[in-house]
Amino acid sequence: MITILETSALNTVQDLGRPGYRNLGVGTSGAMDALALQVGNILLGNQIDDACIELQTYPFVLRFDAPATFAVTGIDALIELDGRTVLPWMVETAAAGQVLRIGPPKAGARGYICLAGGIEVPVVLGSRSTQLRGSFGGLDGRPLEAGDTLGTTGTTLDIAGYGALPPASALDAVAEAQDSKVIHLRALPATDYALFTPEAQKRLWETAWRITPQSNRVGYRLSGTPLELRHRVELRSYGVIAGLVQVPPAGEPIVQLADANTVGGYPRIATVIEADLWRLAQARIGMRIRLHECSFAEGVAAMQPVNAYLDDLRTLVARYRSSARCRAGMKSGAKA
Repeated sequence: MITILETSALNTVQDLGRPGYRNLGVGTSGAMDALALQVGNILLGNQIDDACIELQTYPFVLRFDAPATFAVTGIDALIELDGRTVLPWMVETAAAGQVLRIGPPKAGARGYICLAGGIEVPVVLGSRSTQLRGSFGGLDGRPLEAGDTLGTTGTTLDIAGYGALPPASALDAVAEAQDSKVIHLRALPATDYALFTPEAQKRLWETAWRITPQSNRVGYRLSGTPLELRHRVELRSYGVIAGLVQVPPAGEPIVQLADANTVGGYPRIATVIEADLWRLAQARIGMRIRLHECSFAEGVAAMQPVNAYLDDLRTLVARYRSSARCRAGMKSGAKA
């Protein structure tokens, strides 16, 4: 079990979400940066969709009420275990009573505290994810508060001190010229792309859109020169997915995210590809995003390096743990 000692707003329990219920008006929810969650679970030998704590605001402090092995992924931040600095993307084991403190990130936006065995909260519609808009899932359907306790399986690993190369370092950048304040994303022209003027189409790809404070897990509102339609249109409602870029009447786009609406009616100009959604999730308010047009085939192919990265990590973790057990066995035999 762990106890939350200090937390800011909107930190929640999340897993990989609850697909399959959009026809009932229930969004997918789940971790904004699904890749960071998967890395944490692979490092700890968990099921790939075991639940974690997703951090959006800082500082965050918890106490381990029982020994636990953990990893913090997604961000580069000052992380301390009883005052001792621990590295992100690394496996560590805490003793009962030790306190973990995570400060504001130097890079990235959303951190993930993954525990060996996962976090035990009730499963609702096949998922432990918190759905804030519906007030269900996670811990009573709400953000975490100081004094909350979360159940764990009490699992500890017999080895620690190993980790993963962060995706930002392991995966090729989308654009050659990188700027720490600009996130580059690949996107497909969407269903209503042709309804926009040629000037708006060009502007979509050339503008560094700023993420405004009116942004959250539902979507990022972007600021820039408005995108104009060729003529006014009214559309039937349609299904919405994470990554979809809609343009409301004011002309400034909205990128749908993990808590996206299940249906919408604004014109659709583009869709960020699945392989780059983790990059989008790690963009902070005030940063800018650039969209780079790609084809459907390129969007599908972009998942191959991501899947290869996860497969390589599984192999490396399995080899490391097997080697460590062999070394431990040899030492034990030598002592005997």
